[in-house]
Amino acid sequence: MQRFVAYYRVSTKRQGESGLGLDAQRDAVRAYVAGRAVVAEFEEVESGKKADRPALEAALRACRLHGAILVIAKLDRLSRSVTFISKLMDEGVQFVACDLPHANALTVGIMASVAQFEREMISTRTRQALAAAKARGVVLGGRRGDHRIEDHATVGRMRSTRVRSERATSAAGDVMAVVEDIRGGGERSLQALADELNARKIFAPRGGLWSAGQVRRTVLRAQTVSPVDQKECLHQAS
Repeated sequence: MQRFVAYYRVSTKRQGESGLGLDAQRDAVRAYVAGRAVVAEFEEVESGKKADRPALEAALRACRLHGAILVIAKLDRLSRSVTFISKLMDEGVQFVACDLPHANALTVGIMASVAQFEREMISTRTRQALAAAKARGVVLGGRRGDHRIEDHATVGRMRSTRVRSERATSAAGDVMAVVEDIRGGGERSLQALADELNARKIFAPRGGLWSAGQVRRTVLRAQTVSPVDQKECLHQAS
């Protein structure tokens, strides 16, 4: 069953205090969700031009933790920036706008079309430049100096590994916020933490249920946790 995290935004403090605009957004989200599970709701008073929005960051964290879809009343409630929306796609967060349910596919399609057009233009300019150079007698092809194509492949693999590591560390930070909340309730052992994460329906890193070992690895990966907190978190009750 699909799960959703709702995000509402108004642009002015007056709108936020009066509820003007928020009620309409809630109504639109409820109509779209139609009885399906909404695991959390967040609202914010902030301009759409600003990328620094704490409530939106919290909503995205909830989406990642629960494997939920971010639902908004109107696409412009999320952002007017294509760069910002593409960032969400890069992070793997799915979202849907009630006023344009196919915005996900539409946005990606537009971005892909623009990227393809740019690639085609670059390819055309490159062929023209090579033809002009060949006409001037420039020798094309072959290895130049210390240039090695193998080096580019190595760089690509290193970048891919770094991106995967950064995503895993970010996910661990999301989980640690929940772990700290659980520990505040008195739960200390790794297995107790795993049981409570499962009870809260938070997905393990690769899906499925949490185990004590997975909690341990997640705590170790979370860079924001101090060594003292890690030692306490990793205590295994006998």
